[in-house]
Amino acid sequence: MSYRNKTYVAFASEDIRSYWLMEAWRENVHIDFNFFDAHDLYVARDTSKPESIKARLRERMKNAKQFVLLGSRSAKAKGGDGRSFLAYEVQTMLSLDLPVVVANLDQDRNVDRSFIPTPLLDADYYTLSVSFQPAIIKYALDNYAPQYAASGKTGPHFYNESHYKKLGL
Repeated sequence: MSYRNKTYVAFASEDIRSYWLMEAWRENVHIDFNFFDAHDLYVARDTSKPESIKARLRERMKNAKQFVLLGSRSAKAKGGDGRSFLAYEVQTMLSLDLPVVVANLDQDRNVDRSFIPTPLLDADYYTLSVSFQPAIIKYALDNYAPQYAASGKTGPHFYNESHYKKLGL
């Protein structure tokens, strides 16, 4: 098994601009945000067959130690439709049993069940919902993710306002 040190960012294709923004945060020297992106590994061309794309996605995900799901209505719909690549990613997330941070693209700081794909909700999977801001996403990846396995918690969770205030948000 490969060494897991990456963050896998999953999103609906409609939300790709938010993913690009995360990459820009990472490159900006004035923003304290960094992640080792699993998307940098095993690149699949858009013209690849669905089976080969899924194989590449699984290889990327096997190198991940944590996941960020860009939460939106599109992510909920596609992540639970059983056909899309995001649905495949959600099923693989479940099978790998790794921490999932749901970054709500509407800036909501609470659990928004209309943004979380149904398979994660049906499995009562332990997720942490945060607003789509670099400081709180970084905080969640640094704090929630390492404690995930030992927590024994289930279902969707969120940080209370004190966490945001501590980060100046």
